Amino acid sequence: MVPRDRAAAGPERDDGVATVWAVSAIAVLVMAMVFGLGLGAAATGRHRAEAAADLAALAGAGHALDGEATACAYADRVAEPMHARLVSCRLVGAEATVVLEVPTRVPLISGRVAVGRARAGPAEPALD
Repeated sequence: MVPRDRAAAGPERDDGVATVWAVSAIAVLVMAMVFGLGLGAAATGRHRAEAAADLAALAGAGHALDGEATACAYADRVAEPMHARLVSCRLVGAEATVVLEVPTRVPLISGRVAVGRARAGPAEPALD
């Protein structure tokens, strides 16, 4: 048996090492959780943007015969309740193409947006 004073003063003393390891493990777990939440928020934002763009493009294509200004106004009207901002809208023939931005809530990063693009029109070319 080693005397008590010699064991306490020796280089093998490791009191508190478990605390350092536990704090390090908790920090790694918290960082992984924040990363996972950010990744989930980004994916959700992208899905919201794509869904909003799909609906806006369908609304625009549904009013293609009324002209580009009216079709894009309908596309914007559909996108607005979904908290999406219409970035661009084009109408070529009966085909509407829209680009939308939807704000995302990514932890620790502010001001990020998800972009959704969609195109809608008739299934078959119109007969002239």
